[in-house]
Amino acid sequence: MAEYKTWECIVCGIYYHEAEGWPDDGIAPGTRWEDVPEDWLCPDCGVGKEDFELATDVESPQMVAGAEPAKEETTAAPVAAAAEPAATVASNEVFRKWECIVCGIIYDEADGYPEDGIAPGTRWEDVPEDWECWDCGVGKEDFELIEGSETVAAPAATPAVAAAVSVDNSLEPVVIIGTGLAGYNLAREFRKLDKVTPLIMVTSDEGEFYSKPMLSTGFTKNKSAADLVTTASADMAANLSASIHILTKVDAIDSTAQTVTFDGKVVKYAKLVIASGAECITVPVQGSAAASVYTVNDLMDYARFRTAMVGAKKVLVIGAGLIGSEYANDLTGAGVSVEVVDPMPTPLASLLPAAAGTALKNVLAEKGVTFHFGTVVESLDSNGSGVIATLKNGTKVEADVVLSAIGVRARTDLAVQAGADVNRGIVTDRSLETSVKNVFALGDCAEVAGHLLYYIAPLMVGARALAKTLAGERTEVSYSAMPVAVKTTLCPVTVSPAPRDVEGEWTIEEEAPNSVKATFHNPQGELLGFALTGSATSNKDALTKQLPAILV
Repeated sequence: MAEYKTWECIVCGIYYHEAEGWPDDGIAPGTRWEDVPEDWLCPDCGVGKEDFELATDVESPQMVAGAEPAKEETTAAPVAAAAEPAATVASNEVFRKWECIVCGIIYDEADGYPEDGIAPGTRWEDVPEDWECWDCGVGKEDFELIEGSETVAAPAATPAVAAAVSVDNSLEPVVIIGTGLAGYNLAREFRKLDKVTPLIMVTSDEGEFYSKPMLSTGFTKNKSAADLVTTASADMAANLSASIHILTKVDAIDSTAQTVTFDGKVVKYAKLVIASGAECITVPVQGSAAASVYTVNDLMDYARFRTAMVGAKKVLVIGAGLIGSEYANDLTGAGVSVEVVDPMPTPLASLLPAAAGTALKNVLAEKGVTFHFGTVVESLDSNGSGVIATLKNGTKVEADVVLSAIGVRARTDLAVQAGADVNRGIVTDRSLETSVKNVFALGDCAEVAGHLLYYIAPLMVGARALAKTLAGERTEVSYSAMPVAVKTTLCPVTVSPAPRDVEGEWTIEEEAPNSVKATFHNPQGELLGFALTGSATSNKDALTKQLPAILV
C-alpha cells in the first residue's frame, strides 16, 4: 500500500493526516486527500480544501495493519429519546455518510456524534428525529445520503512532530508588522523556506492566532473571544522561532537606514513587511449616543461587542454589505432581534445583482430580520440603557446595541511614514514590494498592481509568493478566479464579482424559491462574474472554471 501523506492548512497550520482521517467530520482513518469531500472545511479556521497544501517537510503517520480503531472518550449529555447504539464498531462493518445540504457538514454512522450523545455505530435511522446539525442547526430532513459513501472504520496513528528551527541571530531580521492572518501565514510560509533568518513580529494586540472569518459566526455557535483563539502568542513564537512583541506600537520607520523603532528600541531589518490590515470606517452620525457604536474588525473588538451583548435582545446593524449581512444572519441565528439600515435597495448591493440580493433579503426577512433600505441613520440618542436611532426617512428604531458595518479602508499610515506610495491601499508591484526598497505590504492593506481585495484567498496567494521573495527567490503573485463564500448560512451566497466599468449584462435564473443563479457576460459572451444564492451555490465549481484570471 502507498504511504499516507499529510496536508497542511495554509491559514491556520492544522494538519490533515490521511492515516488518521478526521472522524469528527465523518472522514474515516485511511481516507486519501482526493477522497475527502470537496466541500469539507478546515475544522479549525473554516477554509476549504483549496487552502491546504501537501506538507513535504512533515513525517506522515502510517496505519498499522490489524490495529484496532481508536476510541474517543467523551462525556456528553444524551439527546432525548436517543436509541441505544452499539458500544463498539466492528472493523469490518460498513457505514454510510449523510451530508447537511445547508452547511455541508457530514454525519458518518461509523463515528456518530458523541458530543450530542450519539455513539459511534449509530445508524442514521436511529439518530433522534429532533437532533439538529451541530454546525448550522437544521434538522435531519436537511441531510441527504451521500451515494457511494460506504466506509470501513480504520485505526488512527500518532501525529508527527515538526523539526526544530535553528536561527542565526547574527543575521539582520525579517520584520513583520501585524499578526493577523496575513502576518502569521506569511511567517509560516517563510519558515518553511528559511529556518535561519531571525524573524521579528510586532503587533498592537495580544498576538493570539484565530481565524478572522469566524468573528461573524460566533453568536450562533455561542463562541466567546477566547473560544475563537486556536494558538496563544507564546506558542506561535515557539512554533515560528520568532520574537513576537505584543501590545506594541511601531513608533518610527526609517527606510533609508532600514530601521524600525518600537518599545524604545531601534531594530535594523533586512526586509520589512507591513501587514497592518484594514480599519472600520466610522459611521457619520450625530446624537448623544454616537460614540456608543460598536465595530468588529478583530478579536478585541469581538470581545467588547460580546460583552455589550450580554442581556441585549435587539441590535441595530448599520450597513447591509458583506459584514453587515453576515452579522444579521449570525445574530438572528442566536435568537437576537435584528434591524438593518442601508441606503441601497438590497443586501450586498455592491456585489450582487438585484435578484440575488432580493433572494437573500427574503430569507433573512422570513427569519425575522427587519430591513430599512433607501435611507441612512442620521442620529443616535440615549434611550434608557439602550439607544434610539432616527433615520433620514423619519423612522425611529429602538435597540439595545448598535453595530456599524459600513465598510473598511486599508491602513496606510505606516507606509506613508516609510515614504512609500499609497492610493486606496499601500501600492505594491506584483512581488508585493512597495515603492521603497525592501519594504513590502501584504493582506488587506496592500493594493497589488491596482487590486485591493479584502478576502482570504488573495491574502494566501500573496503570503506564499512573498515568502519566496523574502527567502531569496523573487516571486510575483498571480490571482486566478477566487469566488467569495458569504457566511449567511440561512441563505448561502457565493459571488465572483463582475469587474467594475466593464460592459455586459446579468442573466438571471431562479432554480428554486430564493435560489438564484446570476451570470454576467460581456458582449462577446464571455463569463466575467456570477452570483449564486441558496441551492444554486452548487453551480460554483462549474462556473469558476469558466472565469478568466484576475491577475495573470
